[in-house]
Parts: sequence; C-alpha cells; structure tokens
Amino acid sequence: MFTGLIEAVGKIADLKATPSGFRVRVRTTLAPELTPGDSLAVNGVCLTVIAADNGEVHADIGPETARVTTLGSMRPEQRVNLERSMRADGRVGGHFVQGHIDGTGVVDEIRPDGDSHWLTISFDRGLSPYFIRKGSIAVDGVSLTVAGLGGNVFDAMIIPFTWGNTHFSALRVRDRVNLECDMIGKYVARAMELAAAEAAALPGKV
Repeated sequence: MFTGLIEAVGKIADLKATPSGFRVRVRTTLAPELTPGDSLAVNGVCLTVIAADNGEVHADIGPETARVTTLGSMRPEQRVNLERSMRADGRVGGHFVQGHIDGTGVVDEIRPDGDSHWLTISFDRGLSPYFIRKGSIAVDGVSLTVAGLGGNVFDAMIIPFTWGNTHFSALRVRDRVNLECDMIGKYVARAMELAAAEAAALPGKV
C-alpha cells in the first residue's frame, strides 16, 4: 500500500528483456534504505526489490505488468517517480494507492497557470465510472485531485512543489502515464454492478 506522495525521483539505469518480462535497474538515493523483498512503486507500479546495491535498485517486470503499464517502454536515463510502501504507523497524506494500475492515459495538454501547471489527460472510456470531480487519481504514482472531468478526459492542477519534486516537469504532450483510480470508488462501482445484476435476476424481471 502507498499514499501517492513521491519520496524520490530516480533514473532508469537499464531495462533488459528477459524470458519472463523485463529486468529494470533504477538509480536512486533510496537504494541504501531498501532490501530484497521490499515493495517499491515505480511510476505508480508496485514492484518487488530483488537487489539494492551501489546506489541502484533491481526489480523484475512481469509480462502482464509490461502490457498494462508504461514500464516496458521505459528508456535509459528516464526519470521515474519512486515511493516506498507505507508504514502502518504512518500518515496517509495523499490517498490509498495500491500500485495496481487500471490503465494508461495520454497527456493531451500541459499549460502553466502562474507557478502551477495544468495537466489534461485522456483515458479509456472503460475507466469512466471510477472518475468523479474532486475525487482522487494516481498519475504515475502521484496522488492528484480530479479538478475537471469530461467523457474520457480529466484535468489536474500540479502545484509548484509537486512539479519540482516529481518527474512531471519532464512530461511532454503525447506521453503515456500510468493511472490508478481511487480504490474506494472501484469497490462502490463493483457493488452497484452486482446489485443491479441481482435485481435483474429477481422473479418477475424480464
């Protein structure tokens, strides 16, 4: 479990294909604080640390993870958002983030507003039920608030601190980003779906 508050920005040292997916090496100041078996969110994707030494963290990316996230297309020297799993006695400053990506989005627009920036991101319409205005969304692991919402597009404002302490300042239009919708919203949507199916199955229903 994560909170969507980025602890460090690392850089991809290497990404190699393996028979079971990919092996990634990330250069980060967090390496001395990580041990094999720890969880680390890389651009919002929960990975298991398999080694941490010489200022680098090593992790495996499975085929399914490579398919549904942007991790399989990362490039050497690319900046990535990093967050260690939260402690049970820690504060949840963002929102509950699992590190399980629901889909990818595309950056449609980046526009400054004073010292802040607006991001406009489009997403697959299948995710629409999980978005609400003023609700939470994790973009590449960063906890953000949905400030504007269309059919398959949303706006989020990035404050100067977040802009300067995540990889967002390196984003460009048409870049793909990982999206994780609010966990509570997904459970509510699923409960409503099941309730509707049960109601339709009652005697007398056509």
